[in-house]
Amino acid sequence: MNKITDAPESVKKVRGPIWFTASLLSYIFHPLFIPTYVFLFLMKQFPYEFADITDWQLSMRLFGVFWLTAFFPAFAVFLLWRLKFSSSIFLRTQKERIVPFVISMFFYWWMYYLSRNFHDQPIVLRFFFMGIFIATVFGLILNNYFKISLHGMGVGGATAAVILFAFYYHSPMGVAISAAVMICGMVCTSRFIVSDHTNKEIYMGLAVGICSQLLSYWFVM
Repeated sequence: MNKITDAPESVKKVRGPIWFTASLLSYIFHPLFIPTYVFLFLMKQFPYEFADITDWQLSMRLFGVFWLTAFFPAFAVFLLWRLKFSSSIFLRTQKERIVPFVISMFFYWWMYYLSRNFHDQPIVLRFFFMGIFIATVFGLILNNYFKISLHGMGVGGATAAVILFAFYYHSPMGVAISAAVMICGMVCTSRFIVSDHTNKEIYMGLAVGICSQLLSYWFVM
């Protein structure tokens, strides 16, 4: 069975709390929030990388990441829904995901371009932003064949990025890596429970997210 909806009725009746928890995790770790979470992680893990800017400027930098990578893409999805170009904000079909993919690609590329000119923040953000841009490119291509999991792409990319941060800084980040892997597993399991994705779609999303970060690290760093 590839979908959780194929579960026996007896299982469906007792999964209320599990379903709620899985839905909550899906919202908290929505792929649009991942760049903001990664930026916040770098702020806490490597504060010395932001030593040349004030706390106010750092707060504005964090807000800018959220504004460009989360708010604007989400607002574009909202407009598409209100203009009747999509049936819901959840983008349940492959066709409805095409324009949001393209919009996200634009903002992710813009974030990479900006990161090349910022010398008062971690250089690793360059490969991270390029990585999520590459992931959206692959996601758009694969979307023509199946509905790849965006959550899988997001958490897979974030997990790979945290591991690569440890390699780049030669820093013992066992706790952070363990937390990233655990969150990745929890989110993917949640998508098995609450989404209509098949196993293939979730695993492919995870693979695209991971491979995109590895590819970006190899080229950018």
